[in-house]
Amino acid sequence: MATSLAFRTGWRRPTVIPGFGLSLGVTLTWLCLVVLIPLAGLFMRAGSLGPSGLWRVVTDPRTLAALELSFGAALIASAVNLVMGTIVAWALVRYDFPLKRVFDAIVDLPFALPTAVAGIALASLFAGNGWVGQFLEPLGIKVAFTPLGVVVALTFVGLPFIVRTVQPVLQDMEVEVEEAAATLGATRLQAFRRVILPAILPALLTGFALAFARAVGEYGSVIFIAGNLPYVSEIAPLLIVIRLEEFDYAGATAVGGTMLVISFGILLLINLLQAWSRRYATKD
Repeated sequence: MATSLAFRTGWRRPTVIPGFGLSLGVTLTWLCLVVLIPLAGLFMRAGSLGPSGLWRVVTDPRTLAALELSFGAALIASAVNLVMGTIVAWALVRYDFPLKRVFDAIVDLPFALPTAVAGIALASLFAGNGWVGQFLEPLGIKVAFTPLGVVVALTFVGLPFIVRTVQPVLQDMEVEVEEAAATLGATRLQAFRRVILPAILPALLTGFALAFARAVGEYGSVIFIAGNLPYVSEIAPLLIVIRLEEFDYAGATAVGGTMLVISFGILLLINLLQAWSRRYATKD
């Protein structure tokens, strides 16, 4: 009776493997211990400022500038990786070329490389006397110690998320589908828009969400190349660290809570778009 009621109410799907109640209990308990309770503590500490104090911290010009840079740079870097990461994944899946496995392994370097090492390497590379910076600065393009440097660092750390989420989908997609579209008279652009893009769109959105989430909270690789100038190139995670060093724990948690709310809203929107894209692909 209880089983049929569960099926009717939609609480669980039919499965031959038992243990729904135990699995659900373990899942909720673990999420509460690892995610919900720490976040609740964050908001409780920020709430100690009161509504007026919280509003004062959040609307402080320095805080707003740091939040704008962190989220703006994260969105730009994730959008760049959305395009370039898809091209990289396509090349790794569809083409054979010398040292292909080496380049495939290089994609994962930002995962394994310590963020401080990545920041030092990027700062040295794009500095005025660096290998790349010495050619860019005469053209009026200054990367190191500017907001552009923040975007470069976040692009570096976010690339693997796009490649590794799109690559398996492209590997499972048979080339015959693209060839069939071509034989039916579709151009390359039409084949990509009507055949390839709907299939990889959920993976693209997932990779974008992962890259964005990593970029918003990135600290180590950014502080070495950003310059960390207030109102110019200071990111929100660095501002939180500064507030902690000043023993302003409530102010630090207020900035962190604001970042959390904004990030959750953006990720929720991405998840809704992902669900819509899956339904759209199923209908097609």
